[in-house]
Amino acid sequence: MISLDDVQRAADNVRHLYRRTPYWHSVGLSRRLGCPVDLKLELFQHSGSFKTRGCFHQMLALGQEALDGGVVAVSGGNFARAVGYCSGVLGVDAIVCMPENAPAGSINATRAYGAAIELLPDAAAAFARADEWVAKGRTSLHPFDNDEQMAGNGIVALEILEDCPELTDIIVSIGGGGLIAGIICAIKALKPSVRIWGVEPEKAPTMARALEAGQVVNITPTSLSKTLGGPFVGQTALDLCARHLEDLIIVSDRDMVAAQQLLMEEEKVFAELAAASTLAAADRIKDRLGADAHLTLLICGGNDSLAEAATYVQLMLEHKI
Repeated sequence: MISLDDVQRAADNVRHLYRRTPYWHSVGLSRRLGCPVDLKLELFQHSGSFKTRGCFHQMLALGQEALDGGVVAVSGGNFARAVGYCSGVLGVDAIVCMPENAPAGSINATRAYGAAIELLPDAAAAFARADEWVAKGRTSLHPFDNDEQMAGNGIVALEILEDCPELTDIIVSIGGGGLIAGIICAIKALKPSVRIWGVEPEKAPTMARALEAGQVVNITPTSLSKTLGGPFVGQTALDLCARHLEDLIIVSDRDMVAAQQLLMEEEKVFAELAAASTLAAADRIKDRLGADAHLTLLICGGNDSLAEAATYVQLMLEHKI
């Protein structure tokens, strides 16, 4: 289990490498939700998502000898981009095994950052290929179920509390659970009264199924939000959510697309569906917050393409979602 000390060490370790992202107040969303609402804009982080903070910390924690032997990762989205970016900055030889159906934008960005890409027929084949690279001497990086990755993610919470000491509530999206694990760890240590709400798509309910079962379970996600498409959550994330989560809010793909559009229109922010899910969840719980609440929506990334956003809207207009 990670601790606040782990998060603070991560911040010290990679402070010179990550970007302190903007945090701003939204007048329009505050009016909509009935309480002060702020946005933590991790979509402006290097590589376009929060993943970069933890990825830097995870890589540096390996030590120079392991880095000299190269790293390998499996991802179809934001972690692939983060590995590409971080390996380029650190001068590490990196291979990312990606399923062929990964978004073209993520494939192209990861390659452009400097990582080598191997495209495999599906996720299972990608993991199998990564295992082969590990057997040859490379070190594996994990997108969420890794202590250093989670501690690095928790740096986001340190910044939020510095910028908003009056924080009462925060909404965080859940894919594999690495982000919310870091957030819970930092916030509950520094300000236990803050209510932490999780959100995930109804077509990718990894944490919901795990909480129901009392253990990690595998699912087959089918949500449009590929970055919330992990097949399972990590054990640490499950344990922390079971203990500290105020509630888990389930939203539809249609809810997320509508929230994505609203963020573009209201805030001029192009958030990916995973990030927009926090606004969709806020709409669901606004009557539970109270006028004295001070809410932060964690906008975790912005790596959907314009073409993908247009497709989402078309699906909504055709009532296919």
